[in-house]
Formats: sequence, structure tokens, C-alpha cells
Amino acid sequence: MLRQDFSSSRRAPLRPRSQYFFERGQIVFPDGTTRVTVERDPMPTYIARGEGAYLVDVDGNRLLDLNNNFTTLIHGHGYLPVADAVADLLQKGTCFSNPTEHELGLAELLVHRIPAIEHIRFVNSGTEAVMFAIKAARAFTGRSRIARVEGAYHGAYDWAEVSQGASPASWGPENMPASTTSYVGAPGSVAEDVDVIRFNDIEGLERRLAISGQELACILIDPMPSRAGLIAPDPAFIEAISILARQYGILVVADEVLNLRQAYRGASARFGLVPDLLAAGKIIGGGFPVGAVGGRKEVMEVFSCLSARPALPQGGTFSANPVSMVAGRVAMEALTPTSFERLEEMGVHVRNGLGAAIARYDAPFTVTGSASLFRIHPKRQAPRDYRQAFPTTEERSWIANLTSHFRQLDILLPFGAAACLSTTMTNADLDLIVQAFGDFLETHESDFGGVSA
Repeated sequence: MLRQDFSSSRRAPLRPRSQYFFERGQIVFPDGTTRVTVERDPMPTYIARGEGAYLVDVDGNRLLDLNNNFTTLIHGHGYLPVADAVADLLQKGTCFSNPTEHELGLAELLVHRIPAIEHIRFVNSGTEAVMFAIKAARAFTGRSRIARVEGAYHGAYDWAEVSQGASPASWGPENMPASTTSYVGAPGSVAEDVDVIRFNDIEGLERRLAISGQELACILIDPMPSRAGLIAPDPAFIEAISILARQYGILVVADEVLNLRQAYRGASARFGLVPDLLAAGKIIGGGFPVGAVGGRKEVMEVFSCLSARPALPQGGTFSANPVSMVAGRVAMEALTPTSFERLEEMGVHVRNGLGAAIARYDAPFTVTGSASLFRIHPKRQAPRDYRQAFPTTEERSWIANLTSHFRQLDILLPFGAAACLSTTMTNADLDLIVQAFGDFLETHESDFGGVSA
């Protein structure tokens, strides 16, 4: 395939309508938007509609979407089977205080497909899923303390947030990471109840559990934490978690809200982790709000109210609402083993292409990820944990320039350069990603000499 000439495309995008909407937003929202995750360059891009792998913004710009609402839209935008199923449902009612058959369909699919899930409960977001998984571990073990991996993102539950945004100024020594709260005014007692471990650090895990293993309800782990670097787990680290958890009577909680898309049976099955509880979300809602916590029947009994007040009461006005359940079932049914094989091939194609471009220009970058996920790091060596992945000021500048370059070529690359693919993308879309990155490296080739290794 001939290399595309991007010279005519490299321009500052015209976004007067986005500017207009942002000005309106600043009147009603504290910072002009209603999500801290909304990216600005220097203002947010407002979207009019989605079409498969592409977005069309309010100014008519058509963008290849590598965000997909933070990995949620694995089938891209406007996926017709979901749209048709939801449209058929809307006039029949969108939510009830009673259960419906629709929650059974999605539950049966997930219990059948995901080895760690024997029983399941639906909630409304990934944050809720992680929160109730932690609470379930506490209710089952009678312990309150938890352990979690430094830098991994687990939503907005106080204990799950500890040290997810740690920096060199706050993260403490390498052999004993500090527990830091995530927002001003957070109770210090929250951090005191959370032990922080480093990803792929077996000795550190052993050291921590030797001190407080008898007090821990659970170890919370994302099998491939995106915000912490999208780094593959060391099989020996996964094995150590399983062995030590059994030794100390600790439950293993896998956060697969994002990484369920790693394989047909999810990330834990892919990487050899056998969790007691699993939090899911994003792709299981077909583009609608959803979360789920599932796990061993014995542990999930803490939610049961058949004989008495449950050890852990859990409800939610919109939990298991028919719209999310139907959309999720249809989307998940379309994710067959063949679909995941194709996504795997697509991911390999892109990561190999990015790697080849790095080698061609001897550029100070590396690529991590697996399946349909990839992340570009402005580092010559692939990181093994959050601290190694943490960018310097200079590296942040490189990533900002990279994101801006992609945006000028009508490709929406998230600011952290952690991206995902969707089933609706074509080979031409994948080649476009690789070519855009190569174009960036060629443009900046003369600058690499001054970049530290």
C-alpha cells in the first residue's frame, strides 16, 4: 500500500461550533464540561454523531475514533443491531421496579462465558462494580483492609482511588509505596486502610502481605492496568497473587471493567488469573450505562436476601434496566470467538506497524498493549510498572505533540496515547494509524538526537 501524503491534511482544525458550545458550557459547568475526562486542546471537541469507526463533530470534521468512549464501544458508533433492539424496546418502557427477562439474557451470557462468574449482580457503572466487589470481599471475610496496585484506575470509590494518581512527589520509596488519597479533603483514614503494591513486583507483594496479609479482605487488580501503562502482567506475578491470597485467606478481585475486551472469556482467563470476584462494565452495556460484579457462588451469597437481611445490601434505581440489558446482550452476542480473533489480528497489525516505524527512525518511543489495545510511550524501554511508565515533563510534551499531530490528521488519539480498536475498523483505518505515526516521527526525526534514552 502506498504511503498516504498527509501534507495537505496537516492543518489546524476549524471548530467554531465547538467554541460556541464550550462558551455556553462555561456558564453552567464549573470548568465548561461535566466530566473531568473530557480532553481539551485547548477546548473540547463537541460531537454531532458517530458513524462506525468515525465521529463527526459539530463543525463537520470527520475523525477516526481511537477512544470509543474510553474503550466502551467495541463495535464502534451507531451499531445497528443494538440500535434496532433498543428502538424496539423504548416504547415498551425503559425501567421498572420489577425484574424483566432482559436481565436474565445478559446474565446467562456472562455466566456461561466468563469462567470466574458463577453468580452476578448488575449495577450502573464500572465504579459501582468495583465498589460492590470490594464491599462483597469485606462482607465475606469480615475484614476491611484492601491492597491495590499503584497507578491503576478503578473508578471513584474512595478506597479504590488510593494512589491511582500518585506522582514522584508522593509515591514514596520503591520497596514500600505510600498510600495517598486522590482528592483534597479525603479522609486520611481511607489511605490508612489501603496497602499499595507495585505491578509485577513479587518481592514487594510478599513484603506487604507479610505485614498485613491477615487483615486484608482483598487484593484489587486490573490484569493489564491501562492508566498504569497498559503493561502485560508477568505470569510469575499472577501466580504469586493466587498463592499468597490463598495463604492469607484474601479474596482476589479482578477489575475487568476495561479489560474484559481482551478476549472472548476476558482478561483474567487470558492471563491465568483466577479471581474470586470480577468487576465488569463498558462493553457489556452495548453503549449504555452498566456495571456488574460477579464471582464464586459462595462469595456472591453476601448479596442474598432469601433467608434474612443480606450481609451486603445492594440496589440501584437503574440497575439492570431493560435498555442496558438488551443493548449489552446484543453487543456481547456479536462478540464471537471469530470477532475476538479479528480484533487480535488488528491489534497485532497496529502494534507491529508502530514498532516498525519506531525502529525505522530510531525514535525514543515504545508500544505496549495486547488484543485491541495499544499505548505509545515516549520512552526507549517498555515500562514494567506505573513508576517506569510515569512520563517526565519532556515526555508529556512529546505525547501532547503526538496527539495534536493525530488530531490535525483527523484521528482522535487520547491524550495519554492509550487507544483502542473497534470491530468496525477496516485495514485502511489501521494503516492510517500507522502512517500517521510514521509521519509524526519523520516530521520530528531531527529532534530525536536531543532526547534522552
